[in-house]
Amino acid sequence: SLKTLIRAMVDDSGKKRAASDGSERAAQRGRKGASRPNILVTGTPGTGKTEVSAAIAGRLEMRHVNVGEVAQRLEAYDGWDEARGCHILNEDAVVDELEAVAGSQGGCVVDYHACDFFPERWFDLVLVLRAKTDVLFDRLTARNYAPSKVAENVQCEIMQVLLDEARESYPAEIVVELRNETRDDLDSILDRVARWHEQWRLDHPAD
Repeated sequence: SLKTLIRAMVDDSGKKRAASDGSERAAQRGRKGASRPNILVTGTPGTGKTEVSAAIAGRLEMRHVNVGEVAQRLEAYDGWDEARGCHILNEDAVVDELEAVAGSQGGCVVDYHACDFFPERWFDLVLVLRAKTDVLFDRLTARNYAPSKVAENVQCEIMQVLLDEARESYPAEIVVELRNETRDDLDSILDRVARWHEQWRLDHPAD
């Protein structure tokens, strides 16, 4: 079942967390009329969300939705954050834009470094990518991030901000924490998600 597969994914990641008493919801949360599941990939900048999301979408023939690119196309910004050196996302505009595909059709792998503003009903699986701080430091430095921005994101990872945000925003039984530091990690993630996807399809046969 989906419940068993998700538990196995959590166990494999080394972060065993018991599913809640209502974990049967994981196998019953398909959106009305949707024939494909939606997956959210989130995590601190530098954990490899875009690479993982694109790889999942390619393997499972799903649509990769990079929220940063959507915001850029729509110019969906509420200003500029001087302290962080980045745009302030207009979350409502992004949600409105994605509602037609993520909200009803399904088949999307959504990729963003925040997760608490998406409708909870959109997602059937939430992957929170993690990386050791030295790996994260090297990746962010290679992107030419300012030292203050590197330090902020490393601290965010240490404090597991995105993991806590995901756990507060979605049912515990669909949130999975996964390490993504090496090619072997990526291959493992793809295999696990492929198994989960196959089980989802078995549990949600086309009408």
